[in-house]
Amino acid sequence: MHRRNIMTDSANRRLLLRVEHFPLKNPFVISRGAKTEAVTVSATISQGGAIGRGECTPYARYGESIESVVAAIESVRAAIEAGADRVALQRLLPAGAARNALDCALWDLEAKICGVPAWQIAGLHRLSPCVTAFTLSVGTPEEMARAAHAAADRPVLKIKLAGEGDAARLAAVRAAAPDSELIVDANEAWREETLAENFAACAAAGVALVEQPLPAHADSALEGRRWPVAVCADESVHDRNGLAALRGRYDLVNIKLDKTGGLTEALALADEAERLGFGLFVGCMVASSLAMAPALLLASRARFVDLDGPLLLAQDRPHGLRYEVSTVFPPESALWG
Repeated sequence: MHRRNIMTDSANRRLLLRVEHFPLKNPFVISRGAKTEAVTVSATISQGGAIGRGECTPYARYGESIESVVAAIESVRAAIEAGADRVALQRLLPAGAARNALDCALWDLEAKICGVPAWQIAGLHRLSPCVTAFTLSVGTPEEMARAAHAAADRPVLKIKLAGEGDAARLAAVRAAAPDSELIVDANEAWREETLAENFAACAAAGVALVEQPLPAHADSALEGRRWPVAVCADESVHDRNGLAALRGRYDLVNIKLDKTGGLTEALALADEAERLGFGLFVGCMVASSLAMAPALLLASRARFVDLDGPLLLAQDRPHGLRYEVSTVFPPESALWG
């Protein structure tokens, strides 16, 4: 009750938005296109000398743009500055990037005001380091083999695929990184008629998981069929709505805060997914450490963690997460939480 009283004493609460650009070390290429920078929207909420921050990445696949996300946040500015909390925010905005930035900023703000780490507020016993996958962009088999060889010391590699030619890509990556655990992300690029041969290629390469093989609108073709590799939903799952319908199609669900609309719904989605028998995968968009930090609160529950966004940037923001090869450590309070 004491924390709630502190949070609702919102005199002089202010919201600041920034659009930020983070150049990438190398072009990031998936089946839908390529980019050379991460463009994010950050929200800073100040109250009584404390500051909370959150970051989101608008995603065109979900009908989002920088402009639409900024407009969505601006539409609830008055409510946020009047003291809306995380519970109220769930009603003010739908799941998506805009709500994510605000929700994570409110988590951070509460932690700063109360002097209690966000992981404790979330009911966790501790926040430990975890191993993240490292993502390889899609390219020719030769290009991907070179990238895999350079990253062969990483324990988990996430391989972006594109449909045609994926068997050759997988074979090339496996030869170049024989000791790494492989997971693959088709980004909806496969088709029903190619499922059997693509799954067979994954099995031959020792792949542990296939992420979103079919377009979200066509994933009913997965239902009731047994595959040699575990299957994870990404574009097919955003929040708890519709989760039950994915049983029989997927083994795991990829929880990304930009899809769920923040850590609040992400934690609820994780609970419901586990209740329904799904395994958990914690993922991210390409963004800075500020976007990764809240997702670390889910990492201990996940079979796979893919929070490598800062490793793909030419330069992270100040006080960024510490990575030792692929081990990522909990954030400093100066960053988040």
